[in-house]
Amino acid sequence: MSSDKPPPSSTNDSKETAPGTSYSGRGRNLSESSDQGSKRQRTLSESLFPGLTSASPPKFVSLEEIISAAKGMANMALAHEIAVDSTFELGKREPPENSLHKRVKDTVFKAFWDILSQQLQEDPPNYTQALVLLSEIKETLLSLLLPHNTKLKEEIEEVLDIELIRQQVENGSLDFQYYANYVISLMAKMCTPARDENINKLKQESDTVAVFKGILETLELMRLDMANFTIEMYRPLVAANSVDYEKAKFKEYLRVNPDGLEATKAWLLRQVSPATPLASMDDRREVIAQAYLELLTWDDDIPFPETLLMDQKRFVELRSDILRATVAATVLLLVVSAVPQLQANTAFKLSLKEHVLLLLQDTHSNKDLEAVLPNVSAQAIKDSNTALPQALSADQEKTVESQLLQVSSVDHKIRQLVFSRIKEFLHKMITSVVPTQLQIPAGLTTFTKEISALAARFHRLVSHNRKVFGEYYTEILESHPEQVVSDT
Repeated sequence: MSSDKPPPSSTNDSKETAPGTSYSGRGRNLSESSDQGSKRQRTLSESLFPGLTSASPPKFVSLEEIISAAKGMANMALAHEIAVDSTFELGKREPPENSLHKRVKDTVFKAFWDILSQQLQEDPPNYTQALVLLSEIKETLLSLLLPHNTKLKEEIEEVLDIELIRQQVENGSLDFQYYANYVISLMAKMCTPARDENINKLKQESDTVAVFKGILETLELMRLDMANFTIEMYRPLVAANSVDYEKAKFKEYLRVNPDGLEATKAWLLRQVSPATPLASMDDRREVIAQAYLELLTWDDDIPFPETLLMDQKRFVELRSDILRATVAATVLLLVVSAVPQLQANTAFKLSLKEHVLLLLQDTHSNKDLEAVLPNVSAQAIKDSNTALPQALSADQEKTVESQLLQVSSVDHKIRQLVFSRIKEFLHKMITSVVPTQLQIPAGLTTFTKEISALAARFHRLVSHNRKVFGEYYTEILESHPEQVVSDT
């Protein structure tokens, strides 16, 4: 990590981790310090906090400070990912298929390997490109070593001595295959078991160009493995200090962008009306809680709060998962209501739940829901007939189908009731001062596992966000024109 890594001081109230995405681009930003790296860092920070570069900074803020703040936001984003996602790891990033980036990358790579192949086929062989390749392989191998691997480092420096190899080329005594075999044997010792298959394929490959191409590809995977090993090793430290670290980096961001909380203010103040009390801390906590609950029905045309941008994707996913759970529970309630003999059939309820959730897995909106409801209806009828000693009559099937097709309406009474119960459960989860067991809402016990998982994810995100940005939320509400001065 770069020098911007979180300080080693401990913070007891920030040890929350949670159960996501390729993050290789952000990971690289941690170690880049060149001008080109700074440009990439500004791009990342602009995507996270658009006001950073679009707003005119105060005249007393230097360009260096702006770049430093942008880099800080990139590092803050990575620290945040590690802290809130216990499964986070770096992934190999590839450009989209058929994209210009992909075509350019493939063209450049093909040109490199074509040149290498042509040079090796010359008489005598031309090793200009090969020396560049060996030099890169050497540097990559050295970068994978841990500080205590001093003997191995000395061995690599000695065997892959580029000057010595260049002399061998000039004398016509270079054994290119020897160096390939050495590198492969070294990689076999250094790699994780997950890369054994790659190593075995390299050992069996006879074409020199294919061998070195495979070496580079496998080395890139090994670098990824090493980066993820480092993340896993430092995860407890990052999680323990992420709150203080994120606070510090966000203050740097606000210094160069004082208007960087406008969307956050609008988000909070939408929960305030003339009838909303703000006299006490409990009042303000309730307003903040309602603001978090608004994220479950967020209008995508409204700017997302700046303080939540790093978790926007997670909240969007959570919103979709809650929609699916709401619809599936509504379907189940309607079916057992239309077919009373199935109300006590636990096996049927669990089976229908799993089938409906599977059908809804790509549902993110009412439009998606409307398209899939006919299949849901057909599945519900099929499951009902399987569970019953006698199949549903034509009239019963028609009733079930008619009722289920109406679920696509946001005004559907049962759907609204189910959602309000889930929402109330989540509200209790994020407002409970003392950890306590909460009862699953009435009528939704079949969905205990799903609702509990949703609540845990929501609570984890809200809790971490509140620890980092809570002081800004309180300040916004305290400075609201209708705020009562008394705090008793």
